[in-house]
Order: sequence, then C-alpha cells, then structure tokens
Amino acid sequence: MRASRLLSILLLLQNRGRMTADELAAELEVSVRTVYRDIDALSAAGVPVYADRGRTGGYQLVAGYRTRLTGLTEEEAQSLALSGLPGAAAELGLGTVLAAAQLKLHAALPAELRQRAGHVAARFFLDVPGWFRGIESLPNLAELARAVWQDTRVKVRYRRWDDSEVERVLEPLGLILKAGNWYVAARREGADRTYRVSRILELEELPGKFERPADFDLAEYWQRWSEQFERRMYPRVAVVLLSARGRGLVPFYLGAVGARALAGTSSEPDEDGWLRVELPVEPGAPALGELLRFGPELRVLEPADLRAEVAAAIAKMGESYG
Repeated sequence: MRASRLLSILLLLQNRGRMTADELAAELEVSVRTVYRDIDALSAAGVPVYADRGRTGGYQLVAGYRTRLTGLTEEEAQSLALSGLPGAAAELGLGTVLAAAQLKLHAALPAELRQRAGHVAARFFLDVPGWFRGIESLPNLAELARAVWQDTRVKVRYRRWDDSEVERVLEPLGLILKAGNWYVAARREGADRTYRVSRILELEELPGKFERPADFDLAEYWQRWSEQFERRMYPRVAVVLLSARGRGLVPFYLGAVGARALAGTSSEPDEDGWLRVELPVEPGAPALGELLRFGPELRVLEPADLRAEVAAAIAKMGESYG
C-alpha cells in the first residue's frame, strides 16, 4: 500500500510540478504527517525531490527528472475503459484504481500531449444521470462487478416490478449503465435476461466458475433487448394532432420513442399548423398522463376510447377550477 502511495507522489510531482504537503495529502487522502514521512522515504531512495520554503513553496522534483515506473496493473488497465465515467468507476469499486491508472498514463505522455489532455479535461465533463433523479442505493454493485470480471455465478434475492421477491442463480455476463441506472445482463437456465441492479436485495457469490458463451456480444444484446423493451412498454398507438409548439415538446415529454415517431411522419402540417402523428403510448393510465402533459398543444383523434378518456379528464379538471 505504501509503495503504491510513494509512486503516486512521484507521479503527481512529475505531472503537476510543485505541490504543497496539504495538496498531496488531499490528493492521496492521507494526513500531512504521512506525506512528510513519504517524502523522506523518497529522498532516502535516491529520488531528487526537494522543498521550497515559504507561502509559495512546496515539494518538487529536480528539473528534467522523469521516472519510467508507469506500468499499469491489470485492474488499472481494466479501469481505463471507464475513464470518461469517474462516477461509474467509483460505483464499481474502481475509483482509486482509475485515478492511479490515469496518473500513470498521463505521466507517460510526451509534454505536448500531456498539455493537450489537460486542456480537454478542463473543458469537457461527462455527467451521465438525468436531472432530478435520486441516486439509487447499490450496495451489491461492486460485488456483482467482481463476479462479471471473474465469471462466477451468484445467487440473488430480487424484487420484481410487482414488488414480489424471488431467488435466482445467475451467470452475470455484463453490466450496463443506462441514463444513470445500472443493469446486469445475465444467463439463467440457458436464457439471457436483464435485471436492474438496484432491485437486487441480497447477493451471494457461489464457488466455481461458469463458461462464458463465446458468441455473446454485450452491446448487441443490449440493443436488441432495448428495442424489445420499448415495444413492450409502448404497445398502443395514439393518432394525434400536434401544434408546432407541441411538436417541439415531443422529445421532452415522450423521449426518443416519441421523437422517432415524429421524425418518421410523412404527412405535412395543415393550413393551421397542426400535424397528424401516430405516437406510441403506454397502456392504461400512463398513456392518459403522457398525453395530458401537452395541454392544448395536442388533440387525440384515435382510438376512440383514449380520446374519450382524455376528454373526460379535461372536463373533470375544468370542473375543479369552476
């Protein structure tokens, strides 16, 4: 552990130049006293590190000194796939590993590329979760990720959408982060299925390994599953008229499914600017709520029962306001 920390101090000073003991302690999440001891250890090992005194002082390496001890460990190499998603790496238990890998990679770059990488990091930030979403509790995610890495079976207690609980033995094949939510693709009894990680209540790693199917492609599986999920979620079609403003609201209220339906419409707006569109909607009450969000910017034409439900809801709201 200490050897890894000493290397991190060395790479930090190489990458960033002068740093104070307080800055090093904050970066490494240790005490200032520990930093003092580590600097002494580096000096004793022959590393040319020296201290400048005063308010603008700090530790730095002798000009021109560069270490080549930048080899990545297996975990660090794996974590680089998540280099654009530091929050996701932390949830998977790879936060500190990713930081170490990035530090080593940065140290190995030529000066010009190091500067360019710094410019990019200062100007672009990827924030995956959507607005106004609470952070899911994911106590089993790191353990599940380990099972994915190592091809080990797990037994889980899982809460289904109807709030019933079941036990399942899974062969986890991959993890997917979708709009801030984690899902696991797993094989159960010969069939590939998807489970939401936040609904895993308990997880137990089972002994032994399973044989990962050679033909399984995680990206292809997720694409196929997502399309099937959308079809299950939106089994009905509502024929509606949308005003120009209503058409602008479709991506916000109905997401990618509504946006695709709008883009695929071949008809043209009428003389008053209303466009006839066939929109996929959820079954039952959710469809009513989705359509009412548009207010006067949408008119339902078909099916007749949905049109009647929308009209009744609007009439009831009118009565509520006198």
